[in-house]
Amino acid sequence: MVQNRILFTTDLHGSNICFRKFLNAARIYKANTLIIGGDITGKGIVPIIEQNDKSYKAELFGVEQTAKGEQELKNLEDKIAAAGFYSIKLSKEEYKALSSDEKVLMETFTKLMIQRIKEWISLAEKTFKNEKVKFYMLPGNDDIFEIDAVIEESDYVVNPEGKCIHIDEEHEMISTGYANITPWKCPRDIPEEELEKKIEDMVAKIENMETAIFCFHVPPYGTKLDQAPKLDEKLQIVIEGGHVVMIPAGSIAVRKAIEKYQPLLGLHGHIHESRAFDKIGRTMCFNPGSEYGEGIFHGALINIDSNKVKGYMLMTG
Repeated sequence: MVQNRILFTTDLHGSNICFRKFLNAARIYKANTLIIGGDITGKGIVPIIEQNDKSYKAELFGVEQTAKGEQELKNLEDKIAAAGFYSIKLSKEEYKALSSDEKVLMETFTKLMIQRIKEWISLAEKTFKNEKVKFYMLPGNDDIFEIDAVIEESDYVVNPEGKCIHIDEEHEMISTGYANITPWKCPRDIPEEELEKKIEDMVAKIENMETAIFCFHVPPYGTKLDQAPKLDEKLQIVIEGGHVVMIPAGSIAVRKAIEKYQPLLGLHGHIHESRAFDKIGRTMCFNPGSEYGEGIFHGALINIDSNKVKGYMLMTG
């Protein structure tokens, strides 16, 4: 009989503080298996522009930020990183040149994303590599493909995408960060038919479905885990009667697979607003939600014992 304590989080979107809180929670709660379930990278660059008086200015969430001196500059950089963005210090001339060259801008953005992933992997290795703790970092639909090779370089942190992995002697896990098509046309958005095929290819490798884990970034359709704000044709949130209209936005293919195969556990994310757990047949499914922009960590702590989920807790901190 194998007992395993899983700490699962997702949709960190580059937030340094949320990643560090994840590591701290893993140590506090003595988790054996750490899983990040997709959407690891941040969404943009915040330029920090040097002024004529040697001070610095930046704009974060529409609010002007100022810094004078090295300590205030570092504090500003940390604040930007905590919110999941990437800062870059520029002169006014450099900022103008970078803003006008989309190719160089995207190359810079990619380098910054890769740099942070390397920093996170290094910190994970330093914290847990010499302990009996396994660490899985799954790219999500919003993540560029360039980060896969960066994760693969680690001899500790594992990219589980498309694989069937034994996380212990009894429990296998299949994983994918691909999602059904979203309005934003993310790098790993694919039609439901393709997602279903990816899942079926992985399912074929599972030896014991009764103790298996499905770690799919996108949640199953029509559950407590996939309720998202409805958007109009301009991608604006629809409000009726003073309330946000919520609709299911998960994957039909994921739901179909869970209903068909009934694994022990489903680990999901993708829909930040849908922090919940739900059951599909015997399968316990979790979405810890995400408030990465506010630096708030969300996770799911799950104890599994052979073919049973012995206990679970959604945490915030």
